[in-house]
Amino acid sequence: MEKANIASALKKYTMVIALVLVLIFFYFKTGGAILYAQNINNLLSQNAYVFVLAVGMLLCILTGGNIDLAVGSVVCFAGAVGGSLMDKDVNVWIAVIMMIVIGILVGMWQGFWIAFIDVPPFIATLAGMYAFRGLSNVVLQGLALSVDDPTFINVFGGGADCYVPDFIGGGAGLNMTCMVAGIIGVIVYVVMFILGRMNIKKRGYETKPLLGELIKVIIICAVVMWVTYKLACYKGIPTSLCWVLLVVFVYGYITSKTRIGRYLYAVGGNKKAAQLSGVNVKNVFFFAYTNMGLLSGIAGILTIARATSAQPTFGQGYEMDAIGSCFIGGASAYGGIGTVPGVIVGALLMGVINQGMSIMGINANYQKVVKGVVLLIAVIFDVLSKKEKK
Repeated sequence: MEKANIASALKKYTMVIALVLVLIFFYFKTGGAILYAQNINNLLSQNAYVFVLAVGMLLCILTGGNIDLAVGSVVCFAGAVGGSLMDKDVNVWIAVIMMIVIGILVGMWQGFWIAFIDVPPFIATLAGMYAFRGLSNVVLQGLALSVDDPTFINVFGGGADCYVPDFIGGGAGLNMTCMVAGIIGVIVYVVMFILGRMNIKKRGYETKPLLGELIKVIIICAVVMWVTYKLACYKGIPTSLCWVLLVVFVYGYITSKTRIGRYLYAVGGNKKAAQLSGVNVKNVFFFAYTNMGLLSGIAGILTIARATSAQPTFGQGYEMDAIGSCFIGGASAYGGIGTVPGVIVGALLMGVINQGMSIMGINANYQKVVKGVVLLIAVIFDVLSKKEKK
């Protein structure tokens, strides 16, 4: 029984273990440079769009292994419209709202064809990939636009000053606001763990072994505080990270604690059984793709803020980064399996591989080869696990 539990835990945390091993590998290969405070900060900031898009892609994949190929083009289109509006001196917050609205409308457009007309998601989003890339070029007229509004850049994570101010101060080179935020986050997590366990016992459900759960909580708290310390040693919390955390918490709650979240897993697990149980499958598909559009709009905001420009080439390959992060993070290619924390681990693993090889000076083409191999291994692992269960 104990061996079975160990094997189950190893399967559950395979990608976390892989992430640690990859970090250790690059730590020695880069002489420790990959764990420098600035590099950790860059890792989180540069991959903000991947985290956001991967969360949205998870919702699509949960419905049955479906994907959205249009996200990169939608990121570009939303960014193009927002950049054009700011270039015409439109209020920055109106531009931001327009980018989000465009993302939602695009998501609803694609969700309508997929959910209510039964167009295969691959075809509907492939059409969107071409169409919205073309519209981006129409809006920008094939030219790059500079985005120089200081409020927009600082709030959404572009430029040298896009960090949460150190309101507390007095840390002698250590951002105390960042440290306090990390401590509060750990306390909240521990309290939620205790309350959750008490609630499970109160309802009479079986609880997981306390020792194993305590080890998990201690490790998570230690990692959070270590990352917090590293960020505090540099400039503190990047504003882009705040938006990523907001997305992760909101959609983590939706997928694990709400009815629509359960419906996503039910539809992906067995679509016909979900229909017979009274689940409106069409609405579930519409919800998944509408939210993918919303998150594409947010990723568009983060992208042009970091680059301080809107360009017709933005977003190329973003869909593959998001899809890869989901499958590497444990989402099943068949649907019905996957978590928000899992896809974040997958995105981090991809980011660490990219950054580690960049520090080592490895050719970008070889980086793509490695990412492709890692993705293939993750999917093979999923397929073999399914066969083993059968």
